[in-house]
Amino acid sequence: MSVRCLASASLVATVIAAGPISLAAQAPKPAVRTASKPYTPPRTPWGDPDLQGNYTNVYENGTPLERPDQFAGRTLDEVRGDELSAIKKATQERTINNFQGPIHAPDHWWQDALFLEKGSQAWFVTDPTDGKIPPVTAEAQRRIDAARRARAASGRGPADSFEDRSLYDRCITRGLPGSMMPAIYGNSYRIVQGQGFVAITYEMIHETRVIPIETQPRPHVGKNVHMDMGDARGHWEGDTLVVETTNFHPRSVYRNANPDALRLVERFTRVSPDKVKWSVTVNDPTTWTRPWTFAMPLTLNETEPLLPYECHEGNYGLRNILSGARADERNGIFGPQREPARLGIPADANAPAEQSER
Repeated sequence: MSVRCLASASLVATVIAAGPISLAAQAPKPAVRTASKPYTPPRTPWGDPDLQGNYTNVYENGTPLERPDQFAGRTLDEVRGDELSAIKKATQERTINNFQGPIHAPDHWWQDALFLEKGSQAWFVTDPTDGKIPPVTAEAQRRIDAARRARAASGRGPADSFEDRSLYDRCITRGLPGSMMPAIYGNSYRIVQGQGFVAITYEMIHETRVIPIETQPRPHVGKNVHMDMGDARGHWEGDTLVVETTNFHPRSVYRNANPDALRLVERFTRVSPDKVKWSVTVNDPTTWTRPWTFAMPLTLNETEPLLPYECHEGNYGLRNILSGARADERNGIFGPQREPARLGIPADANAPAEQSER
């Protein structure tokens, strides 16, 4: 008899000797669900939840703000596991491919794309639940159309002057919440706390917000005061830092909102030793038909401190954009050649940089 048969016979004999087995004994025990305890963040010496550290959201670069149409009818929680990994892998490969070719950004820029597989969600908008930004109001559409018509009537090209380029191109600001939206590099943020204040420094573009923290927040500054990063007021709701920001500057206001009506409410919650959940509720009844919210994680990254971001010192990117536009004009690509002297740009694209800065 084989070893397998001997083992089987022995098992049968053991079962017979033990007597009948009850149905209750045979039935598998139901899995017991244990609710995971919510994370309790450390505290500062004065008792506030401790959010301090260097964070990054580079892993979320390439994630769309709104739900892609391919996921219609599904929620964020339903796009997980292997499916989410495949999406992030495709984003990583697409990003790296964009840096190939004879003319491209420095090679170390695209190395951050190697981390995109770690992305944690398929899109950012969490409310409404369909993952879509609500429609703009009729008032907002009229405002946007009027600005577009005024721009067209001016007859200006996309790079007649440095003033025709974005504030980002000009190394001035990415605004709020743009300054914490992920990009291919420069995604580091430092949060520090003092008694009664929280400060956030953004690697790109070298800005720091100082947020007063009060149990009863003081009123915002007067309505005639406008700032690129707005006027912030913070308070704690349990372990969550809630920051309300108003008084935005028209030149940098988020997504064509009304700078006098926009109110952003950010929430910072430390959900694990190495994660802070950052969410933003956008509220402007003159621009959108309802408030909406997006969210993403910030990951603690103490091994990669903020780097100096002095693109405003010798902004060669902006100079090259303008000199390239002048070259296109000379070649007739943008219609009649404009007068370079009127624009403060040298006719010779290879002229010394100091001439172009006058």
